[in-house]
Amino acid sequence: MQTLTINSQSELRSVADAILQNLDGRTIVAFYGQMGAGKTTLIREIVALLGSTDVVTSPTFALVNQYSTAEGEAIYHFDFYRINRLEEAFDLGYEEYFYSGDLCLIEWSEKIGELLPDDVMVVTIHVNSENSRTFDIE
Repeated sequence: MQTLTINSQSELRSVADAILQNLDGRTIVAFYGQMGAGKTTLIREIVALLGSTDVVTSPTFALVNQYSTAEGEAIYHFDFYRINRLEEAFDLGYEEYFYSGDLCLIEWSEKIGELLPDDVMVVTIHVNSENSRTFDIE
């Protein structure tokens, strides 16, 4: 596990870089943290580091957004906050995304925990203060 603490949003790129450097072939990243912890903001940094010029917003209502890297590879951004039953993830066709080999970045992963593959990267965000966050990357 790697633990990083930042004291301003301007330092977030180093966390995004650490996540990408530690993927080790994994394609599923599950983000955990309270509402407002910065999950979407961190995902925006990851997508930008991969060379995407797409506008990154939380797919709260759509459940999934797709972005493209500079090389044209797909990145899928999920937000499962609004689902109430696992069947909703099945209806979305989560398996096609999760097992596509494309990068999948998942907010509110706890809602679908039993569907996550064993080799998922887990990123937990702890709110220390208004501007400070600690990130556990496993």
